[in-house]
Amino acid sequence: MKKYIKGIFKKIIFKSDQNYVIGLFNVKDTNLPSIKDYIFHTITFTGYFHELIIDEKYIFYGDMVDNPKYGLQFKVDEYERIKPEGIDAVIEFLSSDLFSGIGEKTARSIVDTLGENALDIISNDYSSLLLVPKLKEKTAKKIYDTIKKYNESYDIIIFLTKIGFSIKDAGIIYNHYKDSTKMIIEDNVYSIIDDISEINFSKVEMVRKNLNIDDLDARRIMAIIVHVMKELCFNNGDTYLYLDEIYNGVINLLNYNFNKEEFEDILIEIAKTGRIKIEDKEYYLREYFLSENSIANTIYYLTNKKDTKYKNIEKEIENLQIYFDVEYNKKQKEAIKNAYEKNFSIITGSPGTGKTTIIRAIVELYRKIHGYSFNELQNKLALLAPTGRAAKRMSESCNFPASTIHRFLKWNKESNKFMINENNKSNVEFLIIDEVSMIDVTLFDNLFKGLSKNVKIVMIGDYNQLESVAPGNVLKDLIDSDIVNVTFLDELYRQAEDSYIAMLAKEINDNDLSENFLEKKDDYSFIESDSSNLKFYIKKVCEMAKQKGYSPDDIQVLVPMYKGENGIDNLNKLLQEIFNPSEGQKEIIYKDVIFRENDKVLQLENDPDNNVFNGDIGYIYKIENNHMLINFDGNIVKYTTKDYIKIRHAYVISVHKSQGSEFKLVIIPIIFSYKIMLYKKLIYTAITRAKQCLTIIGDKNTFVYSVKNEVVRLRKTKLKDRLQTYLMNN
Repeated sequence: MKKYIKGIFKKIIFKSDQNYVIGLFNVKDTNLPSIKDYIFHTITFTGYFHELIIDEKYIFYGDMVDNPKYGLQFKVDEYERIKPEGIDAVIEFLSSDLFSGIGEKTARSIVDTLGENALDIISNDYSSLLLVPKLKEKTAKKIYDTIKKYNESYDIIIFLTKIGFSIKDAGIIYNHYKDSTKMIIEDNVYSIIDDISEINFSKVEMVRKNLNIDDLDARRIMAIIVHVMKELCFNNGDTYLYLDEIYNGVINLLNYNFNKEEFEDILIEIAKTGRIKIEDKEYYLREYFLSENSIANTIYYLTNKKDTKYKNIEKEIENLQIYFDVEYNKKQKEAIKNAYEKNFSIITGSPGTGKTTIIRAIVELYRKIHGYSFNELQNKLALLAPTGRAAKRMSESCNFPASTIHRFLKWNKESNKFMINENNKSNVEFLIIDEVSMIDVTLFDNLFKGLSKNVKIVMIGDYNQLESVAPGNVLKDLIDSDIVNVTFLDELYRQAEDSYIAMLAKEINDNDLSENFLEKKDDYSFIESDSSNLKFYIKKVCEMAKQKGYSPDDIQVLVPMYKGENGIDNLNKLLQEIFNPSEGQKEIIYKDVIFRENDKVLQLENDPDNNVFNGDIGYIYKIENNHMLINFDGNIVKYTTKDYIKIRHAYVISVHKSQGSEFKLVIIPIIFSYKIMLYKKLIYTAITRAKQCLTIIGDKNTFVYSVKNEVVRLRKTKLKDRLQTYLMNN
């Protein structure tokens, strides 16, 4: 038997955008012995609700939970509205806030005329209200419409929960479709996947049996095909696919062998709906096809737009050298000049070639030429990066505010939409974007949509770093297209000449690794180890670094795998005991992880409302009442139990998560058990995260294999080809 409480909803304490409610409920009845004493008293409840009306009667199904901060709460899993019963209850309902303009006198007149079953009579026959003395037709229609809407919305929510959707998802679905919900669900429940970002394929699969949808139902097969295409594109970084890989993926999931021609016909039918695009035997999801075309169109426009000329620009660059007390080499001067004169330009180079120095120069040059004050410049120029740490580093080096791309575009997490878009463009006239190798094709397209046609864009990144996590290969495609102005910085900057880290990175890029990598240098060491003693050496290096005054923020261990004896998860537990051992700090245990006050943690997803983004590193500032306060460079963010999935320890992180960041000391374990994950671009990216010191611990043969392993699956993207097509056709 379901556990329940019956009673009256009294007050909302908190309500989120997704209808998560904390409220007060006056208990009239329950089948829970533990809360019998609460009958005729008010308790706190939590849960997801489509609609709650104050002083309305409900039955809540769920269970009591003991919240350390708020005490006993009833956690609601399902709920039902209890229809008003008895003459007084019906009068009270009709005179409630739900029916604006209907007072108790009118409500009583309705009940006197239609009786105790007035609500059912009105719902079935609108004209019955016309029998009520002195009730105007306009008021009668208003009462009928309110009751009808109230009943329909409630009935739809119940329908959605009965077929298997959670209350939360039911509310999201109803808020999107309103009165059309039931018709759309019954027509094709899989269509909601394309319409509502919060509802994925897996959620729909859970309810399909309750809608009597067979395994080989055409609607399901089409949805599976699109789902497989999404999975393949995301896992491989591709923006298009070939027939065979889609076919094999669908067969594996569906466990049914299609005839190849029959399968191709289904793809053609899906293309007619607009969800996919077929072009020259290449199969695209609609969003990637449109994004690549839109990007190519915008870049072609910008690159063919008339350059801005400034006759004294060489003199201004000379003045910058005096102002910053630096000396730019020929390529650096070229990059600075192109940034100002070209409408779209790219600057690429490995660490130590002066990319940061150039950003600083471009900002100051733009300010001086236009004579902007600092405040004016903030309205005209924007510095952007894909991650919070990269933006922070950019801001510190230029002494000018920088932002993540998501924050600049005012991303709304709840709706998964950008508030800065094609209908609400930014008025920024100059944009400098760092760490461009991390930007995927969809984000880049959304950025372009939010910019005016008169904007100048400078993109800065390392051609040899890892690609974006999501589909696309934006920086590589743009450079390889040969139609974009690109400055290649290939000379190590003066401050980096004595750095072996920069030399090692260059050797790896040039496929010219010398045996020097085994020799100890001022900023580098290689410690030979295998799987059995790897933990011992990592622990030893970290303890020595700690003794030398390095803080946890200065030291970063980068590992390519999460699982296994020497994976990220295990090594984080090891290093937690070095950098933050248990000494009486408050702790929270979440699954098999212990979070302590002062722990170093990593944010795993974007949270623009709190100005925290995927890849940001912070420290647990305080633990109290089963929640954490985490300090991200002065930004204190509160995490409750539902948020713990968004963080993990950051003493050890993946190479991908380290992109856009630099650390004083980087430690990279490289052993044979990681071999399946090791390749040149990953090793290069890891090495270039080291700002001052680099320690590699592992097997020298595995390291040599890694830097020589260029057999990495090339992403299938079409941005380069589309740019070249624009050039040929125009």
